[in-house]
Amino acid sequence: MTEFIAPPCDEQISILYQDEHLLLINKPSGLLSLSGKNPLNKDSVHFRLVQDFPSATLVHRLDFGTSGIMLVALNKSINGLLTKQFQDKTIIKNYHATLYGHVSKELEASAVINAAIAKDTDNFPYMKICNETGKVALSEFEVIERGQWQVSADKGDLVPVTKVRFKPIMGRTHQLRIHSQHIGHPILGCDLYCNQVSQDLAPRLLLHASYLRFIHPVSLESFEINCELPF
Repeated sequence: MTEFIAPPCDEQISILYQDEHLLLINKPSGLLSLSGKNPLNKDSVHFRLVQDFPSATLVHRLDFGTSGIMLVALNKSINGLLTKQFQDKTIIKNYHATLYGHVSKELEASAVINAAIAKDTDNFPYMKICNETGKVALSEFEVIERGQWQVSADKGDLVPVTKVRFKPIMGRTHQLRIHSQHIGHPILGCDLYCNQVSQDLAPRLLLHASYLRFIHPVSLESFEINCELPF
């Protein structure tokens, strides 16, 4: 598979919170977290931030198509302290997504997707569900609303969709996207883990990092923030 070249992203990063130690930002969909090796993929969250915050480092990443909250450290020691919170799984993250189809009451009752994830070495950059070689991955979810989605402005066709709130227990690569496909309800707009209809229903990936809670590494106080959905 040829290397992905990101199209230009005209949307700006917005700063949700700032102090001398860290930033909380709202990443737009369609922007890389880190610049790629190809010079055509220079634009990224990190590339933009270091223009104004030269010491900024990303504590975690969001997929190219995912929007929402990202935590950014402004010095090396803060990065280490925040990274440890991610490693210890004490940071709470919630995402909102719109899924293809109506999630069944039976799936809703289980409220968790438990499916190990491994690299699909024959199909980069895909991941795959594999209980033999994969790493444990759990995604809690809550159904917010079942509804209908209009196929396009010039067509009256409607398809069933489900709005959900995800809480990933682990943070595996592509976890929420592949877990959604695994239960038969891919996220609208996803280009990798989709069906014949779901990818074309939205102009972007309908996945948004909407909530984050962590311990501020200096004040040691619990800190939480919400970010409004753009879709």
